[in-house]
Amino acid sequence: MNFSKQDIAQIEKKGLTVKQVEQQIEIFEDGLPFSNLVSAATIGNGILSLTEQEIDDYVLKYESQLQALSILKFVPASGAATRMFKFLFKFLNEYDIDKESINSYINTHNNKDLSIFFIGLEKFPFYHIVIEKLLKSYPDFYELSTDKQRLLFVKMMLDANKLNYGNYPKGLLPFHEYKNQIISTAFEEHLFESALYSPDGKDVCLHYTISEQYNHKFDKEFERIKKKVETKTQSKFDISFSHQKESTDTIAVTPKDEPFREVDGSLCFRPSGHGALLENLNDLEADIIFIKNIDNVVNFKYKEIVAKYKKMLAGILIELQGKVFHYLKILDEGSPSEDMRVEIGEFLINKLNVRINSEFEKYSAKYQMEYLIEKLNRPIRVCGMVKNEGEPGGGPFWVKDESGNESLQIVESAQINKKNKHQKRILKSSTHFNPVDLVCSVKNYKGEKFDLKAYVDPKAAFITMKTKMGKDLKALELPGLWNGSMANWNTIFVEVPLITFNPVKTVNDLLKAPHQIK
Repeated sequence: MNFSKQDIAQIEKKGLTVKQVEQQIEIFEDGLPFSNLVSAATIGNGILSLTEQEIDDYVLKYESQLQALSILKFVPASGAATRMFKFLFKFLNEYDIDKESINSYINTHNNKDLSIFFIGLEKFPFYHIVIEKLLKSYPDFYELSTDKQRLLFVKMMLDANKLNYGNYPKGLLPFHEYKNQIISTAFEEHLFESALYSPDGKDVCLHYTISEQYNHKFDKEFERIKKKVETKTQSKFDISFSHQKESTDTIAVTPKDEPFREVDGSLCFRPSGHGALLENLNDLEADIIFIKNIDNVVNFKYKEIVAKYKKMLAGILIELQGKVFHYLKILDEGSPSEDMRVEIGEFLINKLNVRINSEFEKYSAKYQMEYLIEKLNRPIRVCGMVKNEGEPGGGPFWVKDESGNESLQIVESAQINKKNKHQKRILKSSTHFNPVDLVCSVKNYKGEKFDLKAYVDPKAAFITMKTKMGKDLKALELPGLWNGSMANWNTIFVEVPLITFNPVKTVNDLLKAPHQIK
């Protein structure tokens, strides 16, 4: 690929090298393989289901060791709220009040979302904020027709020169309304939740990945709520922020795999999806890291139950991590007996879901030890999985890689070849999906941090079709943070109840019980 001097300067300014960009273009040219599903992970086949007593025991295990641990919560929060209001933007774009009523529009377009939105209007946490603004702009607001009121309400919410909610970071939108019209955001709810599973007497540590343009907004929001949150939780908070690094952007190409050019002739680079956040995660240090998306929060009534299952997942992690470290020390110290090597192999199979090579017993003792160390000495993730009730998202599967090794993976539907009947059948047989509810161990048995970039499956990236300036382009997304970016971690899936998963993908999700106070 021949790049001009200007191209090379642009590439290097991003923190990339020409070689990296050429490798990205090669990926477009060669294409990426689909995941090779072996079977869905189900209860008893890759997913743990615990009794109430076992759940309580793991909660206790976590609580008993909590004071000695450094805890951090990692919250991807860079998304704008635009997609939450997609059907409302469409309504504003299409609806003409002079030609039809809103009911007629809803019926013509079979727009159930819009119908639900208007039926539940007064229950939204931002209702009083919008009404207050409307009354200032339109003193005769309540004398207008219902259709006019509704149209103005949506405009006040979304117009760029009004509340502009569609361009808000999702984490700072009104999510819950408490007594006396006190509003809380998802950002704030994460603080309250995290305090419930952080050590007493230590700072509650959270790290949010945000868009650089919103820096001041998050700082301002924390200053606004700091006193209230610290008083109610009796905790101090250590909050840090980072941005998706420019060096993780990927080049866009034309359908013929040539670099896509902007109007001014410069190369077109695009953010590479949540897999880029592995760089941010890799910069952090803690004994245990909880990972949860910004929009997956609940109001105060449900926080204790959500925290209970967080503690359960962390208790499982602590127990497994203890065993892993114990075995690695034995292997490090010299020559464990054959019985001990067998015990470690069985632990890998039964507790860490590792499929041991069928030739293992034929290996020399020295090579068996090297093999066991290589399998044990990795980051660990314990992932909550909820029963599949039709929500979009990735799911837990047994996957075979190009070397024939089978492992547990979180696979997105875009990674599955749905034209292959066998793969489609496996996809349909899945019973659980991924709510992004992870607890991670990122240090080895010597207390040293793993380089998380060493455990990525680069072939688990995505190629997607986009348009820009009316032209088609191909974009490259890095392996997803909890997908291919963690492909070579030791992975445990555990069933958690649906109450732990309450994402706000559309504004109407705010009408569901976990987001309503009354």
